[in-house]
Amino acid sequence: MKIFIRPEELRDIEEHGEKAYPNEGVGFLFGRDDGNELVIEAARPVENRRETEAQSNRYEVSPQDFMWAEGEAERLGMDLIGVFHSHPDHPAQPSQFDLDHAMPHFSYLISSIEKGQATVTRAWQLQADREIFDEGTLVVGVARTMGR
Repeated sequence: MKIFIRPEELRDIEEHGEKAYPNEGVGFLFGRDDGNELVIEAARPVENRRETEAQSNRYEVSPQDFMWAEGEAERLGMDLIGVFHSHPDHPAQPSQFDLDHAMPHFSYLISSIEKGQATVTRAWQLQADREIFDEGTLVVGVARTMGR
């Protein structure tokens, strides 16, 4: 799947990961999904609610965060399409923990933050059978409008 994102949205995501370092940063993705292409139009960070001593390699969002995100999507006139988070000093690929807690039909952006600096962000989507993630093609630039 192709995933379009504007440079400023990607930079916001990566900056959030840098600010959270050495812990994982996390937030929600908003935009449009036509089934073949995804357009990320907004990203909103939220607090990592994992216990402090585990935030260096785990994130958690609360049910209240998801409720807020649903309301934010409605306010923005967009869909809640995924989650972004950072991996401090680890690759931008899903961990077993990510696989165990991911939701089908959501997209996941993972940014690798090496020594406090974002190095790469990759896009992932959980397969319907929940066994593995497929990597998407992250296209940075002017997002398509998907018929709008």
